[in-house]
Parts: sequence; structure tokens; C-alpha cells
Amino acid sequence: MSREESQIPELIRHLGGLRTGVARAISEQTGVAEAQIYGVGSFFHLLNAPDVKLRVCQGLSCRLAGSENVLESIGGNGVLASPCSCLALCDQPPAVLNDRTLSTWNDGEVVALDEAALGGAVSESRSDMAIDLAGEPDFSNRALNRALELGPQAVLDVLEASGLQGRGGAGFPAHLKWRAVRDQAETERFVVLNADEGEPGTFKDRAVLARRPDRVVEGLTIAARVIGANDVTIYYRGAFESLMDKDFEYRGVRFHLHSGHGAYICGEETALLEALEGGRGMPRLKPPFPTTKGLWSKPTLVHNVETIACLPEIIMRGGEWFRGLGRSEPGSKLYSISGHVQKPGTYELPLGVTLDELVEEAGGYVGTLKAFSPGGASSGFLPASERTRPLDAKSLAEVGSMLGSAGVVVLNETVKMPWAALHQLRFFAEESCGQCAPCRIGTRLLAEQLTQHLSSGAPLDAVDDVAWEMGEGSICGLGQTAALPLTSAMKYFPEEFSR
Repeated sequence: MSREESQIPELIRHLGGLRTGVARAISEQTGVAEAQIYGVGSFFHLLNAPDVKLRVCQGLSCRLAGSENVLESIGGNGVLASPCSCLALCDQPPAVLNDRTLSTWNDGEVVALDEAALGGAVSESRSDMAIDLAGEPDFSNRALNRALELGPQAVLDVLEASGLQGRGGAGFPAHLKWRAVRDQAETERFVVLNADEGEPGTFKDRAVLARRPDRVVEGLTIAARVIGANDVTIYYRGAFESLMDKDFEYRGVRFHLHSGHGAYICGEETALLEALEGGRGMPRLKPPFPTTKGLWSKPTLVHNVETIACLPEIIMRGGEWFRGLGRSEPGSKLYSISGHVQKPGTYELPLGVTLDELVEEAGGYVGTLKAFSPGGASSGFLPASERTRPLDAKSLAEVGSMLGSAGVVVLNETVKMPWAALHQLRFFAEESCGQCAPCRIGTRLLAEQLTQHLSSGAPLDAVDDVAWEMGEGSICGLGQTAALPLTSAMKYFPEEFSR
């Protein structure tokens, strides 16, 4: 892709979306093939249906709050509305996207949320935590100045001592990424912030952007200075547009803000890079990894919002301080919690707390705990008997689950597990990029099989084989984990799948 082609999504948006004649007009303007432009526009949800202004979230937390009825109610009033995937507003359901403004449904009206509301419920201010969502923003740059005094090598040593791992789901040691980029002979390097939060049940990055932008900007500037980059690109989901400003320069680093256009798969780092370059957001084969060949084939450091927001306090207080915050693994952790709890929100706690401890922070359970997803839709479901298991990567892996993005969704005794599993499967089928056959076919096949089972009692005899093929043959994490909602529900609640 050329750098000129990177403007294609914005050109489509500027012309009102992928309407008749838009692809041809852009082709004549840019010289890019009309088919390529159409392919890009048709890939992204916010570009391929230009007349739809209201999108009603059909994520699991919003469905628990009646989003299906909301969609019917809006449509009954003659307004063109459509269902959509998770809007990262699981704590204030049912969520509605009004053009690109995050809103909620309240007493029969779509109510836009201001920046304060988008911050959501959080832990009380705690200076002993790394991010402290309830703290006051501070742009004094103490951590940046300290990092400049220490120098790149010393900062890398502090980062290694901290044990900080990526907070987006993969859990890769941060210092190894930084060293890999810094060690490249290529002099042009980039930092990319992945703020395209789309995992159902996850909204922590939204809370950080709304409440502690200082942590994000300072952390990104530190990262750029250490790896030798002059440019930072923030790729944010389109629903977060009200939280964003225009491009700017900060302490000698250029910040470029790029809106996503509605594709869950762009949360995968290489799919995000494809989208930044103006293409369809399809994951790349790895290796090469972004640290050696990332944005524009240059060494690129990609981190998510929470990871970057941890950096200032690590620099100020030291690696051992951060490591000591966690119980079973280093650091504090932002847990998003929604569903059947009294006070859904984003809570920063020691990494490795239990579900019961997290729910206590969120005001307690609503009803009797039946099941929960510990790390978004990709983590499947666990039964109430696992409520005292540490919410960390190692402990959850022992029972076939994952911490992932730490988007915890709590389900009480009123929820039927086949219903919950079906809607998670439909999400993955809708959001599969279609690049690899095991994911493209498998996600739809599982959703269809479960639908047939619920309507007619058809056997679910192909589930294990399909899940294995998806896990072994898919390029990225979407296809590798998409079967978990069904396989885990069948494992822990078999009586609900027998007819």
C-alpha cells in the first residue's frame, strides 16, 4: 500500500460513505483501482451502510439490558437503525451509536453521553495503583523528564524489572518489544497506540482515554523517545470520536489521530496496521512481526491504551514497585465488569484478584451467580464454582480460559447458557474478516448448528471437530478462540444442551 492509499477510508467517509458512484469518484481522483476502493469501503461497518445513523449494540451485556427490544422500538418509529457489535459501553447499557456519538437508551430516548459519563464508574482514587482512574490529570511531565534523565537503556531496564506485559490480551513482555524495535538498523520507526477496543465486555480503554489522557500522552511520548521514533499514531475506534482531538505535536513528537471505521478485527495489531495503510483490516502472517516490519514496513511498537498508561508511574516509582502491586503476576490491572452486578464499571485492582473480590468493588451481585466470562467473549464461560480462582493469565489458562482483555461479564440464574453462547458465536461470525477458511466457515457453522439445536433438537456432534480446525488453522486469535463460548458452555452446563 502507498501512503496516498491510506487516505481512502477517510475519502469514503468525507463523501458520505460507500454510496453509488463514490468508489469511482475516488478512483478518478487518486488513480487507485475502483475495485480496491470498493473493497475497503465494504469491509468497514461505519462506511458500508451510509444511511444507517443509529446502531444498537447487540453485545451480551446490552442484550441482558434489553437491546433487542430497543432495536425493535426504534425501528417501529420509522427510524433506520441496525444492530451492531459491542460499542464498549457495556457498563451503561443498552448502548446506541448515533452517527459516531456514543449514547444510551433512557426512557425511550437516545441520550448522548458527555466526557464525564464516558469515564464511567471507577475505583476510588488510589495513589498506590499504576493508573488511578479517579485521580486528577497531570500534564507536568515529571515521568517524561525523569525518563530523559535516565536515558533509553536505563528506562528499558526499569521496564524489564517491572514485569509489565501487554494489557491487550497477548501478555507479551513490554520490554522485549521495545528492545526489538530499538535494535533495528532502520532509522525510521513508529509508535502505534491500539485504542480500537472492541472485545465484548471490555471498556477499560474508554475509561482511561476519558479520565487520564495525561497518562496516555506522557506514556506514548516516553515510548517514542526511548525507541527513537518521531511519530505516534493513535488508532481509535470510531465510537470514541468525542474523546479525541486533532493531530498535535507534544514535546517534539508528532501525534497523528486516526479514526477506525467499525471492525472488531482491527484490534489485532497487524490488521490495525493494514487499516492504517488504507487497506482492509486483515491480519498479516507472522513473522515478520511489527517490531521489525510494521507500519509502512518500518519497525513499529504497538501497544494498547492500558499498557501505555502504566508507564509514567513505573518510571517515577521503579520497576520493583510496579511488580509488587500484583498478587500472582506483576502490576495492577484494569478490570471491566458488567452484566449482573450492582455497579458496572472499570476497577483497578492487584492483578490476580478473584471474581468475588472484583464484584465486591462493583457493589455486589444482582441475583445468584451462575456463570461469567473472565476476559471478554474470547474467554468463553466459567461456572460459579470458579469464583475464587485468581483472575490472571496462568490461573485461567489452567481451566481452558484466558484473562484476555479482562472484560468480565457476570451472568445470574436467569440466563440460559445456550442463548448466551449463541449470541457470542454470532458476534464472531459477523466480525470474522473472512481471510482464512477455518474461521470464515467455522464461526458460521457453529452458530447455525446451535440455532438448529435450539429450534429442533439437532445434535451438536460436529462442535469439537470444527473447534479444533478453527484453533489450528486460523491466522489470528479471533478464529482460534471463537468456539470457546460454545465449547465452554457445553462443558460446564451440559444439561442445558440436552433435549
